[in-house]
Amino acid sequence: MNQEETMLKHKERYKETIKNLTVMSDIFARNVFKDKKACEYVLRIIMEDKDLTVIDNETQVDFRNMHGRGVVLDCVAKDGSGRIFNVEIQQDDEGAHPKRARYNLGMMDSNVLDTGKNFDKLPETYVIFVTLKDALGHGLPIAHIDRIIRENGKEFGDEEHFIYVDSSKDDGGELGRLMHDFRVKEAKEMQTGALKDRVHELKETEKGVEHMCKEMEQLCDEARMDEKKETARNLNDMGLPIEQIAQALKVNAQMVQEWLAGSVSTAR
Repeated sequence: MNQEETMLKHKERYKETIKNLTVMSDIFARNVFKDKKACEYVLRIIMEDKDLTVIDNETQVDFRNMHGRGVVLDCVAKDGSGRIFNVEIQQDDEGAHPKRARYNLGMMDSNVLDTGKNFDKLPETYVIFVTLKDALGHGLPIAHIDRIIRENGKEFGDEEHFIYVDSSKDDGGELGRLMHDFRVKEAKEMQTGALKDRVHELKETEKGVEHMCKEMEQLCDEARMDEKKETARNLNDMGLPIEQIAQALKVNAQMVQEWLAGSVSTAR
């Protein structure tokens, strides 16, 4: 089989995979949320704010701290009032651990405040986890977590908020309908709105499907590269010279050196 036939075979396999993706699928969600209107649509429902206007949004945002540890956030959006939102789609409880939410928010804070600015200039910030099931175990379709003063129950006033949405529960209202839309595979099963339009574009138009195929090919390439990097680290730990590692992995020695020098932990 030549290279062109191999690529066509991969593309057909990708197309079949795309049909089964939902908004709860990581690779599909990141492409859904690239669309500002779809992002705004989702935030308006979760925040119960029909006037919320997204003025900037970005997916796969890579934040790092002074120690070199990083985190890649699914989606970061800013609204017209200056509020910052981090929306995370999580399939497992570990990925939605409360301390993961704390870490995400801390990384956001450390990256949005310009040098020399007072701390009171930090924006109001929300970390929103949409989870496959009840990650917190409280049986709630949506849980809002804010810091309060224990003795009097009043708000602490740091303007940091955490929201957990359980996609498996239907509250019988607009949020429940949104979570239904997160779980279904076809746009025709979704309620009318910007989210449905974006899903239709990515799954049922030639341009959208082509884009998703490229995204999946890139993801596969990254996975293969990660495997090579891990192998290089293991061989290096065993004492194999860089030149021999490069020969074994069919790459140049400089690339192996860069891999070994850039072993930085990044959370996803």
